[in-house]
Amino acid sequence: MSNNGKSLRKKTVLVTGGANGIGYELAYFFAKDGYNLVLVDRDEQKLLEVTETFKDKFDGNVKSIVKDLSISTSPLEIFTELQQESIKIDVLVNNAGFGTIGFFNDTSLEDELGMLQVNLVSLTHLTKLFLKDMVKQGEGKILNVASTAAFQPGPLMAVYFATKAYILSFSEAISNELNGTGVTVTVLCPGPTESAFHERTGMADTILVKNKKMMDAKTVAKIGYHGLMNNRTIVIPGIKNLILSKSVRFFPRKLVTQFVRNMQELPIEVPTV
Repeated sequence: MSNNGKSLRKKTVLVTGGANGIGYELAYFFAKDGYNLVLVDRDEQKLLEVTETFKDKFDGNVKSIVKDLSISTSPLEIFTELQQESIKIDVLVNNAGFGTIGFFNDTSLEDELGMLQVNLVSLTHLTKLFLKDMVKQGEGKILNVASTAAFQPGPLMAVYFATKAYILSFSEAISNELNGTGVTVTVLCPGPTESAFHERTGMADTILVKNKKMMDAKTVAKIGYHGLMNNRTIVIPGIKNLILSKSVRFFPRKLVTQFVRNMQELPIEVPTV
């Protein structure tokens, strides 16, 4: 036992969406610092490969849980499984999320309800479940992955931008509530990041993304990880992203919204003569 009476056991982090992109890179930094890992992802094959990679490379325990967070029962099933195995979560990383692009009138209701469940409801549910034990223990950390999309409305990705705004607001609010408990909450707000996200959402050819140099997932994860460990509430990787996120408050809301729409649209092809 340590001087403060707390166990010197190895700490454990749970990372949702841990098989790819920022989630994978965050898990890597935790494993490198000696954490045990619980990785959650719906991609069973990729999760198995990542789990074996971490087991070969690091000394900590690695547990994988195949769950689709668009299913409402998944958060409680994850929590129950870990309780049954007496696995205590010291750090919760709510990274899983996805987006769609298109006019709200035309996009799939099924996809958007699934997005709300993953990006918003499951994140809130998991936070509620694991937070109680952290507060009771008097220590713990939560990292919620939002986006620079959280700072303004997003025409053509209306639901996605709204979910990220929720994550930002929710994280800031509970961070304030938890002052003095020993539990900290950090929200990571990256800008466009090199990953499969843009291909999956159909954003790869938009003005915002096409031919643009973007921060890689490892760099974003590193900045987010250090921000979490330094108990920062909001972490925005990159000076350009920071300036853009802060500057939108100084412009008319209607103008900001139109600017975002222009960036989300596909470029117009000009025929050659």
